[in-house]
Order: sequence, then structure tokens, then C-alpha cells
Amino acid sequence: MEQLYYNGKIITISGRDFEERPVEAVLVRDGMIAAVGSLDDVRAASGEQAVMVNLEGGCLMPSFIDAHSHMVMNGQMSLCADLTECISFADIVRVLKDFIAARQNAGDMPVIGYGYDHNFLKERRQPGREVLDEVSTEIPVMILHVSGHLACVNTPALRMAGIDADTPDPEGGRIGRYADGREPDGYLEETAMQQIQKAVGARMPFDITKMMQGMQQIYIENGITTVQDGASTVQDLMLLDQMARQGLLLVDVVSYPLMTDEIRKIQEQFSHLTGGGDGHLKIGGYKLILDGSPQGRSAWMSEPYLNGEEGYCGYPWLSDQEAERWITTAVEDKQQLLAHCNGDAASEQFLTLYEKVIRETGCEEDLRPVMIHCQTVRNDQLDRMARLNMIASVFVGHVWYWGDIHLHNFGSARGSRISPVKDALDRGVTVNFHQDTPVTKPDMLHSVWCAVNRISRSGAVIGEEQKISVYDALKAVTIQAAYEYFEEDTKGSIEAGKRADLVVLDRSPLDVDPMEIKDIQVIMTIKDGAVIYRRQQAEKNSM
Repeated sequence: MEQLYYNGKIITISGRDFEERPVEAVLVRDGMIAAVGSLDDVRAASGEQAVMVNLEGGCLMPSFIDAHSHMVMNGQMSLCADLTECISFADIVRVLKDFIAARQNAGDMPVIGYGYDHNFLKERRQPGREVLDEVSTEIPVMILHVSGHLACVNTPALRMAGIDADTPDPEGGRIGRYADGREPDGYLEETAMQQIQKAVGARMPFDITKMMQGMQQIYIENGITTVQDGASTVQDLMLLDQMARQGLLLVDVVSYPLMTDEIRKIQEQFSHLTGGGDGHLKIGGYKLILDGSPQGRSAWMSEPYLNGEEGYCGYPWLSDQEAERWITTAVEDKQQLLAHCNGDAASEQFLTLYEKVIRETGCEEDLRPVMIHCQTVRNDQLDRMARLNMIASVFVGHVWYWGDIHLHNFGSARGSRISPVKDALDRGVTVNFHQDTPVTKPDMLHSVWCAVNRISRSGAVIGEEQKISVYDALKAVTIQAAYEYFEEDTKGSIEAGKRADLVVLDRSPLDVDPMEIKDIQVIMTIKDGAVIYRRQQAEKNSM
């Protein structure tokens, strides 16, 4: 089976995009790219039965590659009450009550809401147990912050999890308390959420079929054909493995199990997913979390936050000793390690310990460690990342979503350097972009727009000097994301011999006004030569 794409802008991301004679056509044969070049040359290379695909002036480019998100969690959130549009405590209470009323035969089953952001609530603070007790004093209620690092619960949820005045703060987390310093007020940070999540999750009869449908469709509609499940649990991998075995994965999924005491069990149980993987699924390495959220003020900083508790710098998830133990495990296992680092103190911990472990083990493997988020990474740290061949996977959407919040939390100098993409590229660091879905939607073109324009919600330019070119931004969501997965030889650019993972856009990002990039639409998503999403058909089905 052959398809010949022509009559549109073709962005190859291969080094040919600025040649005097642009690429006019692409031939796909049996799921692979067979020929790239002039229309005459590509037509000559095709067979008589080739299907001619007229791009009608649209733009063909490599499909987008997700460098970091939480695929299974995205499916789980599709089953929760959506709080993303709430702008007040009253909104949260109303949405949760409506969600409970719509449930059938749920009894006292816990309620989970997702996506509130205290930064944009009228009250500008966390909704504690009193607010959520208005929803119910009988049913456990938990709401998750949009960052995924904070939560609020009602009195029944605290009771169910066994959290009371005598419960100490766990390492790497904090239990909010009333003025007496003892009684929990319903607010939880970082690792303090885990006890609640386990208790609530154990009583949630998730609709697996509905969850599966929600897991990958949003990625496909946004032109993404390789997706990450960062911080997978045993249960997450069991679900993904089941989907792969049943042929339900339409995209490639790369899993990074969270480094816990379960890691050896995962290695044994899912050994068939290491290396090349099986049925669109593979384990890419390990995931480590070293701090929290800058917009939630739990990211670990070397200098204090502003406009709050004097001298407060956030805090680490792990001690140096424990972090070193896990890093050593990853290096000795010859596994790529993804480390969540938002604050520069967390970046320092990761770099210092990784350098130490590499030195002491004598490791010479190309492990391509990844620093996830990189919100406040410093230039001296970027220099060290370049020497380690450490990838910077940047959540560049922070500039838009929370740029104004960062200016408030860090001041102008530090706040305007959020997501320092240009500094990283200037130092030879491999940079890719992610959206951390479900934190934000997996909209790669919005990330490109953010990197090129660096505009916040208020319209402020956040770090003019960190703007990059459109082409460099497109590389960050294609070939440089493929590099993270050791797949740059098979994905991420339009070249003969690579997999035909492609996306068709209604306009070329290189040719529109940079401010219009976020408005470009995905027309078609192609995986291994097969169309898995067509916008016109999707719109027809929704009518």
C-alpha cells in the first residue's frame, strides 16, 4: 500500500527545509517513508497503485512526540469531576454536588475532583475541609490541584485515611493544619497526598473501558503518535500491557516506572517490555521525583519565595542519601533516568548526585538522563547538563499558564527566566517540550507558540531573551523528543527509511504570524502510514 502526499507545505525537520528547492512530495509505502523530494522524482519512485493524497495547501510534517506526560492518569481524570473552570469556592462546591447528583447507585463511594487552581480562585487560597464539608459530611471528597502536587479533602476523607492531629508530616510532604499547629485543615502537599490517594483510590470502581478511551484519544486529536506514561505504577503497567496485547494502543507508549520498592517487581513482571518493547509499548527507563510545584510553592529553591513566609524555599522529596541510592540503581541497571526538578535546588541535587554516581561507577553508557520541567534551572547547571548529555525536557507552557504567578513568587529577575529554553540551546543542551498532561492539554502547537512568543495570560512578555525560532521550537516537539527515547533514527523527521508517523496541519507554523501558531488546527494524524484521526470525520461524528 502506497500513499503519495503532495500539494502542500512539507516540513521535514531533516535539514532540507531551507534548501533552495523545497520538498514537494512524500511517498509512504507499507507504513514507512519510501521517498522524499520533488513531485516528479517521488512520483517516479511510486507504483501505479499509489493513492494520491492532495494536501490542498495544508502542511505535512512529522507527527508530534510527547516527551513527558501521564497517560494513565489522563484516563483516570476523565472519570473525575472537572474543576478546571472553577473560579471560586462556591463553583467547586456546586460542580462537586452536581457530580454526586449525576452518579447512579454510588452510595458513599468517594468523590474525586481534578483541576482546580488556587492561583485563579476568587479567594486566592486553598479550599480546606470546611469548604469540602459543604459538599458532604458523609462521603469522602478529595480534589486535586491542577499541578498534581497538592490536594484538599473533607473531614470524612481525613478520617478514612487515618490522618489526625497526631499524624506527623511525611518526608517530602506537608499536612496543612489550623492555628493550633496540630489539627489537619484538609490541605495536603506532595507525599502527604499519597495516604489519602491510596485510601480513596481503593474504593473507586473505575470504568476501565471508558478510561481506556480517554487515555489516548486526546493525544491523537492533537497530532501526537508517541506518548509517555511518566511515573507508572504496577497497576498502570498492567493496564497498558493489557491494551497492547489486545491491540488497543493506536499510538506508541513509553513507560517510566516510578522508583519505589516495587521497581524490581516491575522489572521481573514486565521484562518483555524492556528493549524494543511489544505491541506499541515499551519501558524506557525509571522516573524519580525530587521536588514539587513552583506555582504551588512547593518546588525546592536555592533562594526564598517572595510574598510569603520569610526565608521559605520549598523542600525536597528525598534526602541526598535516598536520592543517591535510586540514582545508583538506575545507572547500575543501565536505565535512562527521568528526574522531576522544578526548583533550582532540586536541579542541583540531581546534577551533583548524578555526576557523583557516574564518576564512582565509571559508567560510560549513553544513558541520556532527563531533567523534567527545568523551570528554574540556572546557566551554571545547564553547562553541567551539556557535559553529561542530560536532556532538558521543558514545560514551556508555564510561561503562559503561570508566568504572572512566577513573577509574583520569584520577582522579575528569576520569574522572567522560567523555562530558559534559549539559554539551554545556546549551551548545547538537547531541549524538548512537554505539557505534563493532564496538568495541561497535550497541545504541542501551544507549546511552540509559548516558546516563540513567551506571553503570559496578562499579556506580559516573560523573558524576551529566552524566545527561540519557530523551527527550533518544532524540533523540540519532534526530532529532539525522539532523541529522548533513543528513536531519532526511526522517528521525528520526514526521511526515507523512517516510520510514517505524520501530521497534517491546516497551515504551516513557519509561514503564519507567530502569534497565530496556537490557532493552527490538526487536520489529520497518521501512525505508521495509517490515518488514525481525521478532523472532518471527528466533527461529523460529534454532530
